[in-house]
Amino acid sequence: MLNFNLIKGYKLHFLYYDMTKNRVIMIAIAAILIVSTTVIAYMQSPQFNAYGQQVSVLYPSRDKTISATGSATTSVLPDLVTVQFGVDTEGKTAQDAISSNSQLMNTVVSAMQNIGVSKDEISTAGFSIYPVYNDSIPDQKTGIHQSVLAGYRASNTLYVKTTKLSSAGNIVDTAVGAGANRVDNISFSLSPDKQQSIQDDLLGKAVLNAKDRAQKALAPLNQKIIGVKMVSLSDFSSPPPIYYGAISAGVMEKSTPVFSANQDVSVNVNVIFLIDDQ
Repeated sequence: MLNFNLIKGYKLHFLYYDMTKNRVIMIAIAAILIVSTTVIAYMQSPQFNAYGQQVSVLYPSRDKTISATGSATTSVLPDLVTVQFGVDTEGKTAQDAISSNSQLMNTVVSAMQNIGVSKDEISTAGFSIYPVYNDSIPDQKTGIHQSVLAGYRASNTLYVKTTKLSSAGNIVDTAVGAGANRVDNISFSLSPDKQQSIQDDLLGKAVLNAKDRAQKALAPLNQKIIGVKMVSLSDFSSPPPIYYGAISAGVMEKSTPVFSANQDVSVNVNVIFLIDDQ
């Protein structure tokens, strides 16, 4: 005879086992989901991306190249002349020195304008006033030479910058004739516009020079140029102004001859060419 209580006990045991098993499976699935979510979140984090960037492999370029330097030079006539001159005056007081200096300089500027020099071409290079001491007076008691204030000296310097090169001598003569007692220098140079135009023209010639040199080097190697990888422009070599020394206003001739001379302008480039077999 079957014992129903025993059978019922077995059913309860199996039911409890099935429920426990399902609970274990559910917990395992939840744990897997948590771990997966954590891994995905870490892979999307900046730390993971940074690590991925650090371990990325960079392969070197397989391009065959040759580097060549090219240059171009030309000789040009300056188109700008600068004449620098000044007026030095002395007076018992600083005001006296300044007043006499201003009168003479105004006369010089008016004379410049009378020969065709515009106000835009005249600029002030510097102005100064300082005491003048006489060191030749000995002390009556000790006989020791002492520095005694003799007065003040005012110095005003102007420069005229113009494209009229042939007028340089006339500018000097006129300035001195109007009261300038100091001619510091005369310089010839290139105007910014002309210098830029010349450099732009030389740039293409310098690149062609670099290409020609590269081709001559590749010919014995059975290689040819197939492209350009990089062009590097070096600093332009601008000519320094040509200076003439100071001219003493007291020993000048009636006419001051001033001559300009050609100046060299250079451009250098470095070009990296892509090459391949002929």
